[in-house]
Formats: sequence, C-alpha cells, structure tokens
Amino acid sequence: MADAPRDDPPEGASTAPAHAPLDARERAELCVLFLAVGPDAPTLCEGWTTLDLAAHLVVREHDPRSGFAILGGERFAKLEHSLMDNARSQGYERLVERLRAGPPLVPWRLPVLRQFLNLTEWFVHHEDVRRAAGEAPRGDRPDLDGTLWTMLRWGSRFMLRKVRGAGVALEAPGFGEVLARGPGPSVRLTGGPQELTLYLSGRRGAARVDITGPDEARAIIDSAPLGI
Repeated sequence: MADAPRDDPPEGASTAPAHAPLDARERAELCVLFLAVGPDAPTLCEGWTTLDLAAHLVVREHDPRSGFAILGGERFAKLEHSLMDNARSQGYERLVERLRAGPPLVPWRLPVLRQFLNLTEWFVHHEDVRRAAGEAPRGDRPDLDGTLWTMLRWGSRFMLRKVRGAGVALEAPGFGEVLARGPGPSVRLTGGPQELTLYLSGRRGAARVDITGPDEARAIIDSAPLGI
C-alpha cells in the first residue's frame, strides 16, 4: 500500500518551478523523493536500492568513462563496479546533493540536447522509485505525456532494435500511433505515453500496457531486451 501523499518536501530539498524544462523537473522531484524514502528503499532496477540508483546517476553525469561502464556490457563490468563503489562511498545525501545541483558537463546542459539526453533517463528512474514504493501513475501531466510521446515517435525504433522476428506497433489513445516496424507477426502495445516509455525501457511488470497480437509475436516481445 502506498504511503499517504507527501505534501512537504524534506528539509533542504527543493523542487523545480513549473516552467522549468521537463528533465529539470523530473530531476528535482526525484531528488525530493530520494531524501523522503532514504538509501535502502527498493527500486524497479533489479538488485538496486535507491543508494545504488543515485550512485548510477552521479556516475552517468560526472565521469566521462560512464558510457563504457554503463553500456559496455561484461567487458567493462569491472570498471562499472569500481565507479559505482566510489560513488556509493560518498554517502547518500552527498550523492543527492550533487544530483540536485544539476548536470556538470556541457552536453547535459545544452538546450538542444538536454531533453534528448536527459528526459527519458530521469523520467524512468523517477518512476523506478515511485512505482517500487507503490505509487500510482501520474495522470495530471499532459506536458510530460506530450513530450514523451514525441520522443517515442522518433526513438522507439532504437529502443526496439533488439526485437527479432516480430513487428511492434505503438498506440497512445489521444496522441496517435506508430506503425509496426520489423518483419514477421506484429504486436500492438497500447497505453499512455508514460506507460509505453516504461515498457520500452524494460519495466514490463510496472507498465500499464495492453498487448495484443498472435502468441508467437507476444512471446518475442516478452523476452526481447528493450531500452537504450
């Protein structure tokens, strides 16, 4: 059961103003949530607590080697473990403070790039903590829904690149659809932009998405690696 809504952020926390870029709002709200739930809370990232997730986000933004560590697979597993251990050793509150301060490196801050580089990452990890705590999907964010749908329209092909032998169509009622891409039988994923983003980011169990199509295609999408 989810806790009662938190009306007041923890002492020392802050939220971004409503006119701030969406990635900045997701960042600020996740930092508030991090402090509210503490370092040992569960997340949707298998095996990770909130301390681990905060460390991952700091490594991503503060260490130029993070691309190799995070995306390099087994070849760079030792490097990833080293970077994560170093980040965790800084302490949870220090990690959240660094995240709340904003991205330090220029690419993360450039207006033309920041949404592309940051929004999906911060939205998904915000939901990793929210949903693991039993909180419901956010139904009051048309600005977030619209932007995520735009990103899905041109980014879903990349997120689905490891699906082999089936086509995948997306449908977000009230927003539109992306026609099936890929050979073979097709499945249709139907849900709001937030839910489709979570599903395509690998959060199948938490995403409220309806899947229709032949069993063969559904089995393929159920087992395929998804996300960036």
